[in-house]
Amino acid sequence: MTSQATAPERMARRQLSDRAFAWLLISPAILFIGLIVVWPLIETIRLSFTDATLGGESWVGLKNYADLFASSKFWATVGRTFYWMFLSVSLKLVMGLIGATLLNAAIPGKALFRVLVMPPWVIPVAIGVIGWKWMYNGYFGLISGLLQEFGLVEERVALLATKTSAFYSAIVTDVWVGTPMVTLFFLAAMQGVSKDLYEAAWVDGAGRWYRFRRITIPQIMPVIVSMALLSAIWTFNSFEIIWILTEGGPRGATTTLIIDTYKVAISSQRFGEGAARAVVIVVLLATFSLFYLWFLNRVNRHYGAK
Repeated sequence: MTSQATAPERMARRQLSDRAFAWLLISPAILFIGLIVVWPLIETIRLSFTDATLGGESWVGLKNYADLFASSKFWATVGRTFYWMFLSVSLKLVMGLIGATLLNAAIPGKALFRVLVMPPWVIPVAIGVIGWKWMYNGYFGLISGLLQEFGLVEERVALLATKTSAFYSAIVTDVWVGTPMVTLFFLAAMQGVSKDLYEAAWVDGAGRWYRFRRITIPQIMPVIVSMALLSAIWTFNSFEIIWILTEGGPRGATTTLIIDTYKVAISSQRFGEGAARAVVIVVLLATFSLFYLWFLNRVNRHYGAK
């Protein structure tokens, strides 16, 4: 005759059952992440130590990384990529903050303006970028025609034909694509700020700029931090905008790490070298993200203390 389980034993079994049920619930997500993230990452790391091409592969150890780090062209691409990212993200954050502030203000027709801010985000990126490529065209492009019409230039200008203008034209397009999302997130955060804070500050005689600086910014700082980090990662990995506009040209002026990796791994079919570049991108982004979170955590604490 079996003895009945004691209360501690029943509790232990119940906890074990709950734990097993919890693992059962999250197992599909773990499997999914393993298949689409972990396994491809491990395979990419393995390929980075080979000279893999369509003809086969052989182990070369650290040769791909040694060649990569010894290349001045690679370091120039790294610098260009970070400059592209910082400039584009900064403009997105500033314009998104201004746009959200205006859309949150009590102005006539603000519902219409909120709808009008959506198209750059809603329209497929490829379609929008093709439209920008048409406007940048030196023969029949809208921008070149307007510059000539207003007498700012004597001849039509092909904005994507020179290194400097092509780089900044690509940034303008990237900002156009990314600003609406930043604006909407900031707008949602601003609408979550308690009106009592503004009313109390207004009663104390605080002006609009003071209320914006001392109430709005500290209250939405977590959203600013999140959007800055996400936007930085997305901009760093931006491919379709640059590829459709310039394919990394002219003369490498718009070639970022992602474009360079694509050209080496896919266009040139040097999969081992491309995999080494991809691993470097992962390490750079991980390092940047950790440093960025640490820095912005300090900023958050600084604003929170006030």
